[in-house]
Amino acid sequence: MVRQELVARQLDEQIAGRYPVGQRLRVLDVGMGQGTQALRLARLGHRVTGLEQDATMIAAARAALSGEPEGIRERMRIIEGDGRDTGVHFLPGSFDIVLCHGVLMYVEEPDPLLAGLARVLAPGGLLSLLVRNGDALALRPGLSGDWAGAQAAFDTVSYRNRLGLEVRADRLDALTATLAGIGAPLQSWYGVRVFTDLAVDGAEIPADVETLLAAEERAGRTDPYRRIAALLHLCGVRG
Repeated sequence: MVRQELVARQLDEQIAGRYPVGQRLRVLDVGMGQGTQALRLARLGHRVTGLEQDATMIAAARAALSGEPEGIRERMRIIEGDGRDTGVHFLPGSFDIVLCHGVLMYVEEPDPLLAGLARVLAPGGLLSLLVRNGDALALRPGLSGDWAGAQAAFDTVSYRNRLGLEVRADRLDALTATLAGIGAPLQSWYGVRVFTDLAVDGAEIPADVETLLAAEERAGRTDPYRRIAALLHLCGVRG
């Protein structure tokens, strides 16, 4: 919940600062999962395409969409496919906003995927990436008392996630260079989950959740706190 709410607020801030109020935007959500952000943006009036390859996630997204009013259902379409194949599905410059949240950690070689995302982005369009912070991998094991794990995490971008999968993280400097190289240089970035990374999955939402979110939101845009966040939200703009 914290992740989705913070990313939504940050994304809305970027949209408000870049587009006129009320403009209906063309949005692509690559690896949309169960469609949380995609559906939220469709509710706001945007035309949204969700691209996802996991059948379980597609089913969940379609179930959520089926409960929406007809106008919202008409504004959102779901395509089954791999995010690395955007060139197969879409023409260059087809979207004003491209989201790719929680995907890069599962991609061994992310550069071709990122180049494909930039290709389908219209000039001046916004590319929104949510990645695991490779510069803060030692924090989770260290704060949990796993000293050996913390030591090992300093020298790698690989880690085992909560699903037990071996995945990868990204470092801010490296992604900044990549975004410049694909013609969508970094404009803004935020930290996500500075204080709540150790919360267990399924933890109850606290009664003072708005205070929690306010603290997370401020930390996510303030140095040095944002640099040690579990996740980084990077926003690039197509030249």
